[in-house]
Amino acid sequence: MSSTAETYFQVSEAGQAMQRSLISEHLSHWAQVMPDREALTFVDYSVERAGVNETLTYAELDQRVTAAAARLQSVAKQGERVTILAPQGMQYLVFFLGALRAGIVAVPLFSPDLPGHSDRLASIFGDCAPVAALASNVNQQVVVDFLSAQPAGGDIPIVNIDELSLELGADFTPVPLQATDLAYLQYTSGSTRLPAGVLISQGNVVANASQAILALQGEGDPVNLVSWLPLFHDMGLVFVVGGCVVGGLHSIFMDPIAFLIKPLRWLRALSAYPNTISPAPNFAFDYCSAKVTEAEKETLSLQNVRALANGAEPVRPDTLAKFNAAFAGCGLRDNVIRPSYGLAEATVYVAGSTKPEPATEAVFDFGKLSQGIATTEVSDTENTVRMVSVGAPFDQVAVIANPDSGEHLEDGLIGEIWIHGPNVSTGYWNKPELSAEVFGQTLVNPRTAVPSGPWLRSGDLGVMVEGELYITGRMKDLIIVAGRNHYPQDLEATVEGAHETIGRHRTAAFSVPSSDGEGVVVVAEISRHASADAWDSETVSRAIRKSLSQRHSVSALDVVLVVPNDVPRTSSGKIARAATRQRYLDGQLVLAGSTE
Repeated sequence: MSSTAETYFQVSEAGQAMQRSLISEHLSHWAQVMPDREALTFVDYSVERAGVNETLTYAELDQRVTAAAARLQSVAKQGERVTILAPQGMQYLVFFLGALRAGIVAVPLFSPDLPGHSDRLASIFGDCAPVAALASNVNQQVVVDFLSAQPAGGDIPIVNIDELSLELGADFTPVPLQATDLAYLQYTSGSTRLPAGVLISQGNVVANASQAILALQGEGDPVNLVSWLPLFHDMGLVFVVGGCVVGGLHSIFMDPIAFLIKPLRWLRALSAYPNTISPAPNFAFDYCSAKVTEAEKETLSLQNVRALANGAEPVRPDTLAKFNAAFAGCGLRDNVIRPSYGLAEATVYVAGSTKPEPATEAVFDFGKLSQGIATTEVSDTENTVRMVSVGAPFDQVAVIANPDSGEHLEDGLIGEIWIHGPNVSTGYWNKPELSAEVFGQTLVNPRTAVPSGPWLRSGDLGVMVEGELYITGRMKDLIIVAGRNHYPQDLEATVEGAHETIGRHRTAAFSVPSSDGEGVVVVAEISRHASADAWDSETVSRAIRKSLSQRHSVSALDVVLVVPNDVPRTSSGKIARAATRQRYLDGQLVLAGSTE
């Protein structure tokens, strides 16, 4: 990397980085100062099992983006929406960046043939009212069929992203853009409600990309970024685009299916490039620990991995321990995994561990947690829970507030996480009432020198202990039984450990009305690896009930065992508890067994 690129984040850092408030300004900058440096590499495993690399330099990327911007100007005006319904690949990013250059609002989505998400896609399509849709050679007919099934969808032009002439760049008409202009709509995964389009401005994405890359990169030599996350998910999009375009980092990415088929591919990419950083959800670390063989580990060299951001779902202490143990022999250092926290309403990144030491863990009194108090002074060692810190907010502010009064809570008290910073969105697309409820809040009686507003209500529950943030759950998922608070992820972790036939990360806990108030229902998938003669529903259900009673003093109203893949998940892979609850109430679960 040239000296200019090396010093961009290390010397000028976030302040100067954010002076360029537009994505296109950053791309033009890199195309001028290091035109021949590799910007993006897409590793295509659909062509060959070993993968085929497609790489663009900054000059090539800039040229393609301008051509894409011109092509989009032929079907959309500034401020209008275009949906990206193409498979993951280089042209997906080229046209996303082209939309931002033209001031056209991108809506990054997925191919309509993605299993299990057709209703969500139709809902989003109707909400954002696009004037055009983007497809590729491999899925154009799929997009045609999808559009024909949507009201007025048949009248929407389809742009084939694989048919792009670079000569179109001469027809591009530059448009005036500001940091406050809408860049794209990031639709939430819908784990607790119907998808809502978060308004991400040009300034939001530049600010948050700067925050995330600086937090992970730290001091030292420039880094390369590796990702297999879907580009329609906020974590995948911001890290890949932000790393390359804002940070001047070589970003290497692949299709999520390539990782799911063979997780070794992610680790090999981390091995192949020096000083790598990479984002991934918690399940990916468990998946690698379980699937990568000892023989495959011998091909890995992970000593140069700089940081792995573990976010997008609850971070489990046993996950970190297993992954570190599994790959220590490959040179992986035990301080590489960086537990992180974020949400689409803050673009993506809010907090993360940045210390050179391994992630901070703390043991809390379980009974006190249910009362809203986090204390490490434990009298009953059997009644404890170990939690992983997600570090501290980076270049933004996060506080714990009373969700009812808005009062700033002191450290050690559990409340709602409120966020303030240049990365925070201003609201949701076409949802003024919901936007007013979530954004623009005022903090009551600030305990420290923090702004009174505007604050984003995250909907997440957490606590500050010794300057570090711990996530305890989602407000809307909170289960209250007999006056005690229970976090569903805690119940789910207990259920998964109750019997060997229960699949990892395949359980949903929620409450339903009962004659005594609220009752706890647990839906658990039987592992696909469990043989039919190795379990029976009565034994497994009894084990679950016993574990819940002993660990949480919870008497389950119902324990439902279902077949593999029957627990609904969001497009980003999270357990969709609200959807599971509705399927339970509607009697639509495919039962492997149930007890009442």
